[in-house]
Amino acid sequence: MTRHLLTIFDLSTKEIESLLIRARELKAIQKQGIECRPLKGKTLGLLFEKQSTRTRLSFEVAALQLGGHSIYLSPHQIQMGRGEELRDTARVFSRYLDGVVIRTFEHKMIEEFAGNSSIPVINGLTDIHHPCQIISDMLTILEKKERISGIRLAYIGDGNNVAHSLIEGAAVMGMHIRIASPKGYEPDNRITEIARQKAKETGAAIEIMEDPFEAVDNADVVYTDVWTSMGQEEEEGKRKSMFKKYRINRELMKKAKGDAIILHCLPAHRGEEITDEMMESPQSVVFDQAENRLHMQKALLEMLMGNRKQ
Repeated sequence: MTRHLLTIFDLSTKEIESLLIRARELKAIQKQGIECRPLKGKTLGLLFEKQSTRTRLSFEVAALQLGGHSIYLSPHQIQMGRGEELRDTARVFSRYLDGVVIRTFEHKMIEEFAGNSSIPVINGLTDIHHPCQIISDMLTILEKKERISGIRLAYIGDGNNVAHSLIEGAAVMGMHIRIASPKGYEPDNRITEIARQKAKETGAAIEIMEDPFEAVDNADVVYTDVWTSMGQEEEEGKRKSMFKKYRINRELMKKAKGDAIILHCLPAHRGEEITDEMMESPQSVVFDQAENRLHMQKALLEMLMGNRKQ
């Protein structure tokens, strides 16, 4: 049966652990200049409605370095932009490609596409979920902290797609996560409650609160994201006012552990959700985090499209 990756809950704890091991192996292989071509002769489609830097680059380079090819498409470049039904597009893609990464607005769009696709569909980002980002973030945490389970992670800011996937990732991998958001900007309650049920199996803890200082207290990892995501530009002024206390700065970081690391999925608006000082501080591993998108995308593509036995 065709495997899709639409949310982190599409993967088991053991599968994520296997992906983390393989991503580290693939990273070492690349650094050594060793050829690894499990996608030889295969083609990955990239169907992006939203702009992208890291997601596009990491998947295109990953496919190339694994011996495959990639084709970048926007809806305006294909008949989908002129009204062709999504189910028809999915069926055509399935006849030409070996897998597709979709980066879009509504999550139901990618669900419909996957429901009509006989090739793996990978969620490169929707308004509700960002699983590839968080799975690769786990690689960074593992490298810096040598464990995932039991890690105390504080997320400061909007309860958006990144926050949702962090909550799911914490539930699957046994992390302790605190989300601090202004009232009215909390993560989706349904996603949180489903994750809390999963957390009972793994020993994870999920807390939602308003106070960023309470959230960061004794944290191993402090994570933030932009206050205004793509598609929310009309709310930018209001959001700047609502989120002004939700900034990663020196004062906030004093509440975290002395060896806490700072994560940001990028792009960063320096001076808003994070100060330039903290972005450039020794605690920031933001660009290691960005690099690890490539290595985890390789592991994901190999798992879903390659011939290597898991």
